[in-house]
Amino acid sequence: MTSVLIAEDEARIASFLEKGLRASGFATTVAPTGRRALDLLAGGDFDVVILDLGLPEVDGFTVLRRLRQSRNDVPVVVLTARHEVADAVGALEGGADDYVTKPFRFEELLARLRLRLRERRAPEATVLSAGDLHLDLRTRSASVAGRDVDLSAREFALAETFLRHPGQVLTREQLLSAVWGYDFDPGSNVVDVYVRYLRRKLGAERVETVRGMGYRLRPG
Repeated sequence: MTSVLIAEDEARIASFLEKGLRASGFATTVAPTGRRALDLLAGGDFDVVILDLGLPEVDGFTVLRRLRQSRNDVPVVVLTARHEVADAVGALEGGADDYVTKPFRFEELLARLRLRLRERRAPEATVLSAGDLHLDLRTRSASVAGRDVDLSAREFALAETFLRHPGQVLTREQLLSAVWGYDFDPGSNVVDVYVRYLRRKLGAERVETVRGMGYRLRPG
């Protein structure tokens, strides 16, 4: 079960969070002070932290700083009544993963927690591959059978779309939307043109035409 540390000194808010999170399938622990939060973080294994900046004894900024200094990378969602931009910037630069101001909607906070948990548990691949074709999303580079291939920005985006859906038939409309945006002329043949470009650079057999439907990347 996913465990959440709620570092919050307002009993009403802490109780509200506990009830909502438990009803959503989380295990919860409440720390009413910054010192207690640090003790729990030092001795416990939490999946995510909800951190109030205005904690007594040790404030939230200090808790966050000490947490990151100890190389603890647990996701932290700051929850605070402070609305100043400087506070948000300070928390994020101090190592917070997200920032929610009071008053807040529980559904929004829950969505943010789940997003941070997904990011931690399943980091997005930085290299997409299909057979001997590889795209490095960090360097925006491509290679086929160990040979570097120079792709334009649009060609790279089209190849990336195919690689994210290997073996799946993608219509021209889907490709147009993903690479060029919804406001691009739907009657344009730009998709067909760029598919030809990719075939020249990546191999003629790499992208198949599915008659009357669209295109499909061969998965292997």
